[in-house]
Amino acid sequence: MIRRREFVALAAAYPLLANAQPVERVRRLGVLTSSSMHDAASQLRLNALQHTLQQLGWIEGSKLMIDRRWSDGSSDKLRAFAAELLALSPDAIIANGSAAATLLLQATRAVPIVFTDVPDPVGAGLVQSLARPGGNATGFMLFEYGTSGKWLELLKQLSPSLTRVAVLRDPTMIAGVGQFAAIQSVAPQLSVELRPVDVREAHEIERGIATFVRGPNDGLIVASSPLAALHRDLIIGLAERHRLPAIYSFRYYVASGGLMSYGPEPNDPFRHAAHYVDRILKGEKPAELPVQAPTKYELNLKTAKALGLEVPPTLLARADEVIE
Repeated sequence: MIRRREFVALAAAYPLLANAQPVERVRRLGVLTSSSMHDAASQLRLNALQHTLQQLGWIEGSKLMIDRRWSDGSSDKLRAFAAELLALSPDAIIANGSAAATLLLQATRAVPIVFTDVPDPVGAGLVQSLARPGGNATGFMLFEYGTSGKWLELLKQLSPSLTRVAVLRDPTMIAGVGQFAAIQSVAPQLSVELRPVDVREAHEIERGIATFVRGPNDGLIVASSPLAALHRDLIIGLAERHRLPAIYSFRYYVASGGLMSYGPEPNDPFRHAAHYVDRILKGEKPAELPVQAPTKYELNLKTAKALGLEVPPTLLARADEVIE
């Protein structure tokens, strides 16, 4: 039986209880990447993600908890971290690259996944179609394979005497095979012989490039891959040592001393991914969010006096940035 005094106290507190706002649940976002946490370019991409989420109202430590996992190019670490993130019961996961997205989709068909930097999500089996992904994953393509042929065209335009070009690619990735095929499709009309060089451990990269080099008509294309990004200082140094005109997939290679890059702006997919995470956390389904491709590509050049190359005015006019 409630005494009168207790009843009065309860009645007085009722308006406060009735007007109290429910405590908003802190949401959890996982981030899985093949990159290294010590890589400055990778840090910039994740900073772009965090900043955009903050602009959308998802403040880390307040409304959102972000669990980041960096695999340093190790497939074993990537597999272990995928399982570790899923064990945390996240509301969504961002998967950077095809390998990360594939591992996560093999483990769950329930947790929403937003991937970035995936060249061929349909061919890789990540989605049913670009317009209607159909499952628990959607995201942003790295580029279409056809743009890889542009690397050889631009390199030949910069150095018209080229007749042999090594293509540094990761043969274990579908993207590595697809990029090489696209470059092969334009090589005959440019009278260029191609030589694939596998990117794995540092000593294998050194040996592969050293074995390829013959003379002044050689060049180098560095296709997009997590391992190439991790070893970019080594690769750029080898190109300089062997006096190889080289083209890379992203601007951060040029910022690190590389000669030329052509590719999408590297931080944009992470900004866009933040918007998809926002929509998913508000109730939308990945199956209904279309996969998007880059709409803008950048040409970045570093003048190449050391290689004796004269940059054509047409290339200078098209470049987004020229680094002296």
